Amino acid sequence: MVTSRWRLSSHRLRTAIIFVVRCNINAVRYCDGMMTKKFFKWLAWAVLAALVFVTVSPIGLRPHTLTSVGLDRAAAFFLAGAVFAVAYPRRWMSLALFLVAASFAIEMLQELSPTRHARFDDALVKAVGAVAGIIAGKVALTIRRGILARRLAKS
Repeated sequence: MVTSRWRLSSHRLRTAIIFVVRCNINAVRYCDGMMTKKFFKWLAWAVLAALVFVTVSPIGLRPHTLTSVGLDRAAAFFLAGAVFAVAYPRRWMSLALFLVAASFAIEMLQELSPTRHARFDDALVKAVGAVAGIIAGKVALTIRRGILARRLAKS
């Protein structure tokens, strides 16, 4: 005969399963984060360096695309914001402040080039693109975290 202290109640069983699932989610987050964290950090700073080069370089070195110039600016800083949000997932507010300040500072660096001119509306378009990119990166991370949690809960 098994005494009650050795029986595993349904509440204890559910608690044990939830604990194991949470531990697995944390382990996956840790391992996954360690593998990709450095890559996205390097990528984020490389994208920002490329944006500085393209913004400050003479107009002849600027890449030409089929879209409008404003859309190019917003898309480039959108990409930078999204990559920075993935690289630094817990610092989204400081990233927003940093990228907004960087967009205005990079725009002001155009004054160093005789063929370029700095404009407030260009910097504003870049700042809006960066903030939108951060929001998109944060949403993508949240969706990914939910998918991982559901996948681990099923198994």
